[in-house]
Amino acid sequence: MSRFPRALLAVATAGITALSLTACGEDSGSGGTDCESDALKIGTILPQTGSLAFLGPPEFAGVDLAIKEINEAGGVLGCDAEVYHQDSGDTTSPIASESADALIRQGVHTVIGAASSSVSLSFIDKLYQEGIVQISPANTSPEFTTYPNGDYYFRTAPSDVLQGRVLADQIIADGHEKIVILALQDSYGTGLAESVSTNFTDFGGEVLDTIVYDPAATEFSAEAGRVADAGADAVVLITFNEIVNLAPALAEEGMSAQDLGWYFVDGNLSNYGDQFPAGFLEGAKGTYPGADTAGIQDRLLEVDPELTDFTYGPESYDATVLAALAAIQGGKVDSDTIKDNLIDVSRGGTKCNGFTECAELLENDEDIDYEGYSGPIEFSAEGDVSAATIGIYQYQADNTFINLEYKFGSLEG
Repeated sequence: MSRFPRALLAVATAGITALSLTACGEDSGSGGTDCESDALKIGTILPQTGSLAFLGPPEFAGVDLAIKEINEAGGVLGCDAEVYHQDSGDTTSPIASESADALIRQGVHTVIGAASSSVSLSFIDKLYQEGIVQISPANTSPEFTTYPNGDYYFRTAPSDVLQGRVLADQIIADGHEKIVILALQDSYGTGLAESVSTNFTDFGGEVLDTIVYDPAATEFSAEAGRVADAGADAVVLITFNEIVNLAPALAEEGMSAQDLGWYFVDGNLSNYGDQFPAGFLEGAKGTYPGADTAGIQDRLLEVDPELTDFTYGPESYDATVLAALAAIQGGKVDSDTIKDNLIDVSRGGTKCNGFTECAELLENDEDIDYEGYSGPIEFSAEGDVSAATIGIYQYQADNTFINLEYKFGSLEG
């Protein structure tokens, strides 16, 4: 097939970036391929601003890497895929809902995002009403499993039912018996707090207090005082970027990472470096859903050489590739075709990795089982991944973390 030269078009509209990687395939007139109308359109609603902005770069890189590989391999059904990037902001602004409106106007077939569970809940109904597939690379709230308008919703990150179990088990294994949980007040924070609490109690530990705070707060002396008064030997910190203010408040109360066990989660597990004094986080541990990302890190760096974190980059790549493979299997790029084929391309066939290998199998009429760079992805009927890997990490003296081990668990049975 002859190809026109690919073009990179960056358009800034009202402060929101739209990135389109496009090329038209052959237009043979009636019955042919017209890439102006037949191209797969992927939209993203991911954090460029707000309390989860540190998660944005690897997520955007994951999507862009997938689009790059899809188009280098010949695109989807004869046309290069297009991607339109929008900001999700956080729960303190209406940015995500406005971004959803913009993507609906642009006619996207699949939306990748949001990172925050609560942000996704702010526009999931809007996409459902328009019949547009949504695949989040980072939502972990258990609420989505039974969400009434969830027919078009999928996620490549596991429910916090699993992360809560693994984190509670790690705290017990480290010898802690009494904990306090400090969690932000949203579906992610309270959902993960409940999972940690239930599992920690089941494993024989005692939860002395669960403190839920306003995610818009910037001062945490009252919360730190409650932790100090509880008499716990460890604290679970379920936060986003508020940790940069909350952690010093704990230390000022004599509860530094060296005074009692600190446990982070995916919402705040980041390489902070000189954001804190040297040694400030040393010894703190944390969990993050996802397999070893070494196999994709170098390729993500080719897309964004300034990446320092890779959290949810692989999940974003996998979400984008799965949408493309579902369209190929169904023979059309519309949202209903993608929705109806996502589960099938994720399980039950010949195992394959990455877009190129899996697309070649589909072209040979083989059933495929996509194995993601974020771990095994087998969608349940509810759009959840039914099994996942959770990494255990520990902070070093330079306030960056290293992996200690990976734990695999299933959400089925």
